[in-house]
Amino acid sequence: MTYDLEFEKPLAEIEKKITALQRKGDRLKHEEQHQLHELEHELQHRTEEIYKNLSSWQTVLVARHKDRPYTADYLQLICDDFFELHGDRAFADDHAIMAGPARFNGQTIMLIGHQKGRDAKEKQFRNLGMPHPEGNRKAYRLMQQAEKFGFPLVSLIDTSGASIALGDEERGQSESIAQNLYLMARLRTPIIAIVIGEGGSGGALALSVADRILMLEHSIYSVASPEAAASIVWRDTTFAPQAAEAMKVSARELKTLQLVDGLIPEPLGGAHRDHRRAAEFLKDALSRHLAELAQIPLNELLEQRYQKFRRIGQFGRMEVPENSPV
Repeated sequence: MTYDLEFEKPLAEIEKKITALQRKGDRLKHEEQHQLHELEHELQHRTEEIYKNLSSWQTVLVARHKDRPYTADYLQLICDDFFELHGDRAFADDHAIMAGPARFNGQTIMLIGHQKGRDAKEKQFRNLGMPHPEGNRKAYRLMQQAEKFGFPLVSLIDTSGASIALGDEERGQSESIAQNLYLMARLRTPIIAIVIGEGGSGGALALSVADRILMLEHSIYSVASPEAAASIVWRDTTFAPQAAEAMKVSARELKTLQLVDGLIPEPLGGAHRDHRRAAEFLKDALSRHLAELAQIPLNELLEQRYQKFRRIGQFGRMEVPENSPV
């Protein structure tokens, strides 16, 4: 187990001591066995403390961790079967979006998710999980199929944002996102959106109009990446940590602001530490929410979805003193 994030350095030091003792194997003395036990306890305690008090920027780093499970990993771990469908029937197939019907707990769902890619070759193939317009249109097509066949729609969100190349703009990137938002708002089937890593900008929003918006405990969700916000406000991306704090991008902050409906716990130290355990947590949450939504009549579900987005944003009225110059 490696600790490669800056704020994990204290954990790396403890892990180094543990490894040195473990290498002795059967040659461990009694006092060294006691020391090993104490170090393992300390490692767990310090990890709990650090991850319980992550700053917004530290959460960004965890959400972007290279070993974090992606859509393809969750598909393998929580679904019994998955049949991937391709193409938008207009231009091309976008490999940043994985989509198709899947068997989950004995029922068929329509699953759509971003896929970033692991190695350099796959990252290029997947465009780092940043969807092109044709990716959004592929999702649009399969959302319509979900409604037609009565499949609940599940989206797994993990993208830094929509692709912004000139060709994407020429092919109608903003229009493709807007079409998805409009369709999802009135789609006559239950919808659950789960942010599994990064939920960035229009690339995330195109899959996010849902009856339930859930986030993994150490994921982020924002209208723009902290770097983009810093470049706009301060003209300097080195202010990204300050932007992240100001924007309140972490799952815990967004739950407090009532912008998301629930948090899904992660294994100690983040989902990248234990993919299988992370998938179990996600599966439990998805099962529970699908069962709840299945009990709601469609017309009532659509009304609740409409009211949900009407209520987003908590505001208060500021009382101005009578003698105020304002």
